[in-house]
Amino acid sequence: MCVFCDLAARKDLIVWENELVFAVRDRFPVSEGHTLLLPKRHVVTCFEATDAEFAAIGQGLKALRADLDARFHPDGYNVGINNGPAAGQTVPHLHVHLIPRYSGDVDRPRGGVRGVIPDRRDY
Repeated sequence: MCVFCDLAARKDLIVWENELVFAVRDRFPVSEGHTLLLPKRHVVTCFEATDAEFAAIGQGLKALRADLDARFHPDGYNVGINNGPAAGQTVPHLHVHLIPRYSGDVDRPRGGVRGVIPDRRDY
C-alpha cells in the first residue's frame, strides 16, 4: 500500500480537505508550516491528475495559504511538484509542496525553484 494513500485515513493529521484532495504538514519540513497537498485517489504524477483534481489542488493552495498567513506570517511561498525520480520524487503519489518562505531564511533566494539545478539558478 502507498504511504500517502494511508495518510488519507489519518484524520488526526489532516489540516485541510475537500472532496478530492487533502493536506498534511510535511514530516520533514524545510520551513515552519511546510504542507503537502495530495489527491485522495492514487495518482503517481501531476500528469495523471484529472482536471477536477487540479482544480481541487488549486482550491487547497488558496485555503492553505490563508491559514499559513494567519498562523506563521511568511513573507513568500514556493509551490513545487516533483514528477519522477529524476526530478526528486521519492514517494510515487502526487504531492504538492506548499513551502512558506521567510525573509533571511537563505542567503540568496533569487531564482527560487530554479535552484534545483544550482549552476542554473542565477540568470
